[in-house]
Amino acid sequence: MSDEWFLQTGHGVRFEWGPEGARRIGAAVACLVVVDVLSFTTSVTVAVEAGTAVHPYAWRDATAAAYARRVGARLAVGRREAGERSPWSLSPAALRRAPYTPRLVLPSPNGSAIAAAAGEAATVVAASLRNAPAVGAWLSRHGYGTRNRPVAVIAAGERWPDGTLRPALEDLLGAGAVVAALREHAPAVTLSPEARTAVAAFTGTPDPAAAVASCASGRELAGGGFPEDVAIATESGAASVVPVLSDGAFTSRPIADRN
Repeated sequence: MSDEWFLQTGHGVRFEWGPEGARRIGAAVACLVVVDVLSFTTSVTVAVEAGTAVHPYAWRDATAAAYARRVGARLAVGRREAGERSPWSLSPAALRRAPYTPRLVLPSPNGSAIAAAAGEAATVVAASLRNAPAVGAWLSRHGYGTRNRPVAVIAAGERWPDGTLRPALEDLLGAGAVVAALREHAPAVTLSPEARTAVAAFTGTPDPAAAVASCASGRELAGGGFPEDVAIATESGAASVVPVLSDGAFTSRPIADRN
C-alpha cells in the first residue's frame, strides 16, 4: 500500500483536520481552505470586512510582537487582555468595536498554524459559517474542486490540555458548509468520503447556528464571558468577503476576481 493514503487522491474536494492534516495534504492540492469558527477565521472575516489585512501567526509569545513590528502591523492580544491600549484581539466582537488598522497580526495556535502549515504550495483561504457561501462561489469561479485543481478543506479543531487535537463540531459544520456551497455552484465536483461526510453533517443539522451555540466549544466560550463572539460566529452567510492569503496576509478577493 502507498504511504500516501492520507492524500485522498482521485477526489477534487477533500477534508482533513488540524495543522498536521494541513501539512500532509497541503502540498497535494491547489487550494487549502482553513475553517476555525471559534474564532480565528470568523475574526479574519470581521477584520477583512473592515479593510484590514490580517497576518496569521502561530504563536502568542514575544516573537509575535517582533513579527508585528517587522510587518508594520498592530498585534492582537488575548481576549481577556484587550483594552483601550490594545483593543484588537481574537474576539470577533472586540474587532468590530476596535478602531481601524490597516494591518493586524492575529496569533492563533489553530487557524494560524494551519495557514502556516500549508506553506507556499497552495492558495490559502479563510472560511467560516459567516462566509461559507461566498467561499464556495469563489472556489467554483476559479475552478477549484476538480481533479486537476483539488481543494482541501481543513477543520482546525480545538486542543485538549495535553496539546492533542480535539475535533470540534463547529469546525466540522463550517467545513461542511463550504463544501456544500462549492457543490451547489459546481455539481460535478468529486468529493472524497471525508468531504461527503462533512457535507452530511452540515446539511443534516436542522439549525447549525443553534448547534454551534450549544456545543462544547460554544458553551465554553459563552460561559467564559464571550457570548457575543458565539453570536457573530453563527451569522451564517452574513459575510461576502473571501480572505485569501497573499504576501503573508489575508485580504479580501471579489468572487469574480482573476486570482
